[in-house]
Amino acid sequence: MTETTPMTEKTPSAAPLLEIRGLSATYGQVRVLKPTNLSLFEGELVTVLGPNGAGKTTLVRAIMRLVKAQGEVRFKGEDVGRLATHDLAKRGIVLVLEGRGLFGSMTVQENINLGAYTATRVELQERRARIFELFPRLKERLHQQSASLSGGEQQMLAIGRALMADPKLLLLDEPSLGLAPRVAAEILRALGQLNKAGLGILLVEQKAPLALKLARRAYVLTLGRVVKELEAGEIGSHHDIAQYYFS
Repeated sequence: MTETTPMTEKTPSAAPLLEIRGLSATYGQVRVLKPTNLSLFEGELVTVLGPNGAGKTTLVRAIMRLVKAQGEVRFKGEDVGRLATHDLAKRGIVLVLEGRGLFGSMTVQENINLGAYTATRVELQERRARIFELFPRLKERLHQQSASLSGGEQQMLAIGRALMADPKLLLLDEPSLGLAPRVAAEILRALGQLNKAGLGILLVEQKAPLALKLARRAYVLTLGRVVKELEAGEIGSHHDIAQYYFS
């Protein structure tokens, strides 16, 4: 994978880019996500860790209003908790879902272009060029049906399509799921490059060692609630995260 030219790494601003307070979510009568607080500052990569069933996917779906949720969601200081998903995307919050959500019968190029349906022709070309620099394999497979791509290539395409919307905050749900370790590391390295260029990223991930190499802060989620928050200085020396996976 070729290296992108990083911008100066940003220092978090005084006010969070994303702030959630007391966010909870239910499926039917079951409360899967208990009232949760979380913040992410401009230019940060924050990871949410936890075992299967911890509520990680529900958290990002609740932020994007894809599940029934209660609580406060603020983006750039604005209360966006009642906005529809497409309105959140217009404001710059984009989610790459677990499972990728690609249109398998459409080509790589067609899937990519769907991410920038409001862009001008010049913007479309510029954004595609940045994506092909980040993921050269997508350019090589531009006219190939997305269903014929490998799992890693499909994940690259899902991320590339999201980037075509020129997001200010990228939410990712388990981007390494089902991928070989080498490919998962490649995907996460690309996310690190994007973050160094100034993109805010909220990364939901089960593979803690990979995610913690990139994160400035981490939240550990268990049984629908945050049980631990770690700053960058604590992440490298914190040895008991595993207890939350097996408790």
